[in-house]
Amino acid sequence: MTANGGQEQSRWITTVIMSTALQNHEISTILQRQQHRVRYSESVETGSVIFSLSGVAFILADTQDLLMTREEMFFKRIQKFINIHRNSFLLLSAARHGPEEWNVMFRIQRRFLGSNLRIIPVHNTAETVKLMLTIAKVTSKPQVDDIRYQMAMTKAQIIENSPVWKMLQEYQSHCN
Repeated sequence: MTANGGQEQSRWITTVIMSTALQNHEISTILQRQQHRVRYSESVETGSVIFSLSGVAFILADTQDLLMTREEMFFKRIQKFINIHRNSFLLLSAARHGPEEWNVMFRIQRRFLGSNLRIIPVHNTAETVKLMLTIAKVTSKPQVDDIRYQMAMTKAQIIENSPVWKMLQEYQSHCN
């Protein structure tokens, strides 16, 4: 039996497309150390990390940088990003998410309310990489199919073992 309950966890390796601006970033180093195939592109939005096989894209932003730049320029960059990527995530990084950082996040949420952008606060590089890989893995084939199958089986078991379902079956058998 292994440490994770008897299930051997297989390594998941994928191709990651990153903006050239992240070439010397710690995220790139961590992904390469984990044997992911990292490709750099100048044609993707600055600060973006794309898992093309999973269909998800992340754009990294530091809250402190946003506090010092023009908001409208940043909003235009985000709008361009979400117009291109259907499953888009903004990873908003801050060592500590205090009132100023939450205020920035709320302004972004208000601006992009109703869009396909999901905003996730992160604190450090390791957390950021783990989050991106988790989302990319569960949205990739065949994992997404496996998860859908497991959810359907769980739902069927819940319904089958439900006291309400049993009561309805008994009621139906009494009516016949």
